[in-house]
Amino acid sequence: MEKAIKEVVKEKYTEVVSSSQSCCGPDCCSPGGIDFSEGYEGLEGYTAEADLGLGCGLPTEFARIQKGHTVLDLGSGAGNDVFIARSLAGETGRVIGLDMTEAMIAQAEANNKKLGYRNIEFVLGDIEDMPLEDNSVDVAISNCVMNLVPDKKKAFSEVFRVLRPGGHFSISDIVLRGELPPAIQEAAVMYAGCVAGAMQKGDYLNVIEETGFTNIRIDKERQLNLPDQLLLDFLSPDELEAFRNSGTGIFSINIYGEKRS
Repeated sequence: MEKAIKEVVKEKYTEVVSSSQSCCGPDCCSPGGIDFSEGYEGLEGYTAEADLGLGCGLPTEFARIQKGHTVLDLGSGAGNDVFIARSLAGETGRVIGLDMTEAMIAQAEANNKKLGYRNIEFVLGDIEDMPLEDNSVDVAISNCVMNLVPDKKKAFSEVFRVLRPGGHFSISDIVLRGELPPAIQEAAVMYAGCVAGAMQKGDYLNVIEETGFTNIRIDKERQLNLPDQLLLDFLSPDELEAFRNSGTGIFSINIYGEKRS
């Protein structure tokens, strides 16, 4: 099942690169797609060609990136957050973008070639088994990607491994309050639509704490609303009404945590 989920994600995000459209819908890049991203325009380092509308927050806003830091972007896509992070880490810093989709790595490298940055590297790899050394990163960031990872405990364990003692992460992601209807949970394609892979908020925080991170906090939280048009692809009208009245919520959070020195 985990392998199948990853293949769906790779397939759908490859389609994003080909179409240059955002992919937060039940059928990636369909007219029913939605966009959970926040506006990057005006931020130093912003590169429009690298912004595919795949995020659900601004992790660099709370990442406390300093000049000279080594920064890792988990699920870096076409490089949008990498380029923002590079503007914060400066010429003496280093930014690594990790992504498991070959097409995304190729697009990110093409974008970087135009920009000419020499302290950026894009690496093909899996967040659950990162091809990076222990204790090699000061700051890890991610934007609406960890919810797509099947084994989140393993993924956060990998984040913990590669961070230096005293390092920290700032991750934007989607979490739930209450249970999504089974029809949505079981639709594997929704894993590329940012919702079905999401955990309950409390469970998500527990995974991070169990991994060993400290000083865990939520810097920002906002509720997201899925349009009826999208949900009716998976639910009957009666099921949709019950869902709307259930109190279930879908939230974008930006969460911060530290690896103790």
